[in-house]
Amino acid sequence: MSGSWMTTRAWLLMLPLLVVMVSVIGWPLVDTVRLSFTDAKLVGTEGNFVGLDNYAKMLSGSNFQRTLVTTTWFAVISVAAEMVLGVLAALLLNQQFRGRTLLRALMILPWALPTVVNATLWRLIYNPEYGALNAALTQIGLLDAYRSWLGEPNTALAALIVADCWKNFPLVALIALAALQAVPRDITAASMVDGAGPIARFRFVILPYLVGPLLVALVLRTIEAFKVFDIIWVMTRGGPANSTRTLSILVYQEAFSFQRAGSGASLALIVTLLVTVLAVAYAALVRKAAGSTS
Repeated sequence: MSGSWMTTRAWLLMLPLLVVMVSVIGWPLVDTVRLSFTDAKLVGTEGNFVGLDNYAKMLSGSNFQRTLVTTTWFAVISVAAEMVLGVLAALLLNQQFRGRTLLRALMILPWALPTVVNATLWRLIYNPEYGALNAALTQIGLLDAYRSWLGEPNTALAALIVADCWKNFPLVALIALAALQAVPRDITAASMVDGAGPIARFRFVILPYLVGPLLVALVLRTIEAFKVFDIIWVMTRGGPANSTRTLSILVYQEAFSFQRAGSGASLALIVTLLVTVLAVAYAALVRKAAGSTS
């Protein structure tokens, strides 16, 4: 069978998938790019061509700049906390103790919960009238009166970060735990014989095996946190006073709440570009980590 026929046959076999990808991904993307250069509304006329006005207006607007800062803070703090908690949990679960299997299974539960369910649970915990957090803090004397954790700009973002960390740190823990299983036990035992303490063993023996997997977890979680929408929308809808509004929520509000399809499309493409930059950085960091460990 000739090589040209094999190539033609391969393309024919992939044709149904290509048609689906073009229909589901390609055409909406092209139409979004087209809309971003117009002043089209969500319902009604197609709109007039405005060039790069939408992009300039979005990038120079104070709403976008404040929202970008909020999104960056959310991503940096939540991902950093998830990495630390995940590594600590993995180190604990890698030890031999009774009930370890049960604890490993329980740790997966927050990550297995749908995000909407997780957000609803934390919204109940933070409830200013009957929430468990207020009840616990007042009973132990840390609070004099119940607080509206999601209703105050000073505490709302921190409350969301805690909820996001609780759900996602098990993923980091599972990745780190899988990497710990690859650490040769004879090397660990030899370091203990040489008198290395826990911190020295972690830094010089265990950490080199964790760098690659943790880097993957770090960048994947950063990308997910940067485009977060569902947990914030369920818990605060971007409030109070837009203190928890992220870029994804700003896109939703611009396109659907304000029904400005053109500017919403341009903002969505800006967010896509930012996430793409993170993805490229991810690929470069993984290649660098793979080269340093090879």
